[in-house]
Amino acid sequence: MNTLRFLLVVGTAILMSCNSEVQYQAADDQYSAVEIDTTPRVTGIGGIFFRAKSPDSLRNWYREHLGIAVSPFGSPFEFRNANDPDQVNYLIWNPFPDSTDYFDPSDKEFMINYRVHNIEALVEQLRTNGAVIVDTIAEYPYGKFVHVLDPEGNNFELWEPVDSTLTGMGGKTTK
Repeated sequence: MNTLRFLLVVGTAILMSCNSEVQYQAADDQYSAVEIDTTPRVTGIGGIFFRAKSPDSLRNWYREHLGIAVSPFGSPFEFRNANDPDQVNYLIWNPFPDSTDYFDPSDKEFMINYRVHNIEALVEQLRTNGAVIVDTIAEYPYGKFVHVLDPEGNNFELWEPVDSTLTGMGGKTTK
């Protein structure tokens, strides 16, 4: 085994033991390991959802008076990933009908969605520590989702996004 391959194998083992994933980049016939942190954790806010008497009218009010780009699914706020500025990320803002059961079992008027790394491991950590996991992880082309209750009964949503799918959908975003 040549020295470069040996160093890559040893480096990979060390990085993987630290909640990291290693990807290799080729440049001029040389390979270098790039560490990607896979620690299960929240990485940002993914969405702000709240109940409204007339969600469509409210979306339009925000569009007209505040310049927010809206669709029937709310407004995607576009931002750049701090660790990879070439990557576009999104935060979704959306009023829901008063009658929605999407926030259940919480009776709160709002729900926050958190962007996360490694949703499966994070859910397992939460479950092990006694958190109430409301449903199972659902997977869609634009990411994985699950709902959890905090100690005060607030339902929050975890989202492991696939931002490239949202980018590919096109449409206006709020920037």
